[in-house]
Amino acid sequence: MVEFQQKDNYSISDLIEIVKLLRGEGGCPWDREQTHESIRSDFIEETCEAIEAIDLKDSELLCEELGDVLLQVVFHCRIEEESGRFAFDDICDGVCKKLIIRHPHVFGDTIANSTEQVLKNWDAIKMKTKGQETYTDTLESVAKSLPALMRAQKVGKRAMRAGMDFRNADDAIKCIDAERKELIEAAASGNIDDITEEMGDLLFSCVNAARHLGVDAELALKAATDKFIKRFSVTEKLTSEDNIDMKSLPIEELDVYWDKAKKLIDPEDKNND
Repeated sequence: MVEFQQKDNYSISDLIEIVKLLRGEGGCPWDREQTHESIRSDFIEETCEAIEAIDLKDSELLCEELGDVLLQVVFHCRIEEESGRFAFDDICDGVCKKLIIRHPHVFGDTIANSTEQVLKNWDAIKMKTKGQETYTDTLESVAKSLPALMRAQKVGKRAMRAGMDFRNADDAIKCIDAERKELIEAAASGNIDDITEEMGDLLFSCVNAARHLGVDAELALKAATDKFIKRFSVTEKLTSEDNIDMKSLPIEELDVYWDKAKKLIDPEDKNND
């Protein structure tokens, strides 16, 4: 048993100390075995759970999930500290300096009376501090580990700042139709490499259109997926009520149930006709 004073309330310093004890001699065998790579997916999972709490507007759950995210930060930091590379104070020092540098309108003499000007200054300062000399550098700096839709949105937005963009939403939407035709041609050829390329182009064009329409493509797809699951659930319930296993039905008959499900969920939806 390690020496530790239990309290009614704990602070960030206590969390840092607890993780240190868990990783130290006499601590937890599992915690001591972990590496950045072994808990990489845990970081992603905890972040997603925090996002879900935000979506649910559940403050109590968000408090808990943010704690789990913070634990991941402290844990990764401890691994680095054990190797003598950096400590938690270095993280705090770095992010504080970054915030001060990137807000010269708050901590300096720069004038920025609008959000647009703030973002313009932010981008210019970011390019300078990160040694980005070209617009291409800003595109390549977008993390490849981001979900594909989010990365595409961010790349498209940064390309826009360099003047590489559609003139308006109509042009962006027309591009979707052009890419769809190219996908159809590729599908007819049967060449999987061509199909993959054209499918990617079509998805990227959809993301660009969403951006021009003021829509977050990631959230739009999330909503569409949730809607599909809801309709699927009702469809399965309808087939079950008729004592039918839905997977035994041909798609034509299953579509009839699907249409019924759509009308039950949203009778006013004109797309149900």
